[in-house]
Amino acid sequence: MRDTRTELPWRGRRVTVMGLGRHGGGLAAVRYLAQSGARVTVTDCATAARLQATLAELADLPGVQVQLGEHQRRHFIDTDVIVVNPAVGPDNRHLAAAAAAGIPITSEIELFLQRCPARVVGVTGSCGKSTTAAMIAAISQRAGRRTWLGGNIEHSLLPDLPAIDQDDLVILELSSFQLQWLGPATRRPDVAVVTNCEPNHLDWHGSYGHYLAAKKKILDSRRSDQQLVTGDPLRAEPHRHHWPSHAQPPWPDSRIPPLQIAGVHNRRNACLAAAAAAAVGCEDQAVAGGLRAFRGLPHRLQPLGQVDHRHFINDSQATTPAATMAAVQSVGPRCWLLAGGADKGAPLDDLAGEIVRHCCGGAFFGATSDKLIRGVLRQAAEFHAVRVPTLAAALDWCWSRSAAGDTILLSPACSSLDQYADYAERADDFRRQITRLGQLSPQLPRQQVAAGLV
Repeated sequence: MRDTRTELPWRGRRVTVMGLGRHGGGLAAVRYLAQSGARVTVTDCATAARLQATLAELADLPGVQVQLGEHQRRHFIDTDVIVVNPAVGPDNRHLAAAAAAGIPITSEIELFLQRCPARVVGVTGSCGKSTTAAMIAAISQRAGRRTWLGGNIEHSLLPDLPAIDQDDLVILELSSFQLQWLGPATRRPDVAVVTNCEPNHLDWHGSYGHYLAAKKKILDSRRSDQQLVTGDPLRAEPHRHHWPSHAQPPWPDSRIPPLQIAGVHNRRNACLAAAAAAAVGCEDQAVAGGLRAFRGLPHRLQPLGQVDHRHFINDSQATTPAATMAAVQSVGPRCWLLAGGADKGAPLDDLAGEIVRHCCGGAFFGATSDKLIRGVLRQAAEFHAVRVPTLAAALDWCWSRSAAGDTILLSPACSSLDQYADYAERADDFRRQITRLGQLSPQLPRQQVAAGLV
């Protein structure tokens, strides 16, 4: 049966956008659809106060109605199509009602892929996908190609569709949430890059098998010309799956120039980026030049300076155990770790072992603090660790025990959503607390800061 979603004319069509959100994807879909002549209803469970800034961006759009505070069933069965926010789970009862009524369900990233005229490189994985995607973009730009970077990184590219030409290159970072909503007839990336696959987002997917199935939606079994770049053998039990035999390996590390960003894991990312860039025609000189000039991304092992000869590193976007393991391995033995946050269901035992091996101590905050401290103390009962309620308290504890030359690292291994709107807000709080320490440290003994006596 032909998928009619690719044929829907938007002018005059009734479209429900489920989940406006605060990060741009929902807004981009609403703007694109309204400007294409659709009659758009936005429905979101958040309040107007929470979405105030995003709602202000809708003020100039004609024919857009907004339903806030709760979803209403009529918006899901009395409509022509639904555009769903990727964070909405596939078992949502409103979407089930829509499916039972025969209403097509699509997503912002699917709208883009269906209409993008350029070649697309899609990057997914449990960790490293943002950096790898940005590296590919840097190489493409060095090669003199007009390049667009979007998806789960940067911003939605839907508003840019009129400006994207067939000779351009689009690089999309694609999360499992975004891939989950791709229909079988939707165009897939011309080059698919898979950095790795470890259990992640199990609170949303329910099982590693479901998570893996979402990741594998980046592939298109119908296309013989789609290229796949991966070094990941998918060893995780109980699913000993492998990617197709035509997968291209990453470049060998010997071909990668010196990088400005630290870590063995970032050299692995560079090996993948080089292979993907070569697959879309970038010459070796552009690969080397782009990687050599790449300075990294915010919130990924980002140096924030020093206070009293202690170094501070922001790795707030490390929201998986694998990402934090890579961080502590990269930073070195004089590392005090701040970790914790919302529990996504990923196993933490391997992370606990790496913390004990590579860190001086760890302060664990938020919803997973109990699991983290139990894990490290099982590994080493004498390990310096504490459970605290907040990031600020975690920083104070590490500060009170650190010495000149030490590094205090925020690499949470968990989502921020138990205490923050997103990882960027968590990083902003980290910066504020470092500034506070800088203001207090000349006057107060470090023990007073740690005790909260300020």
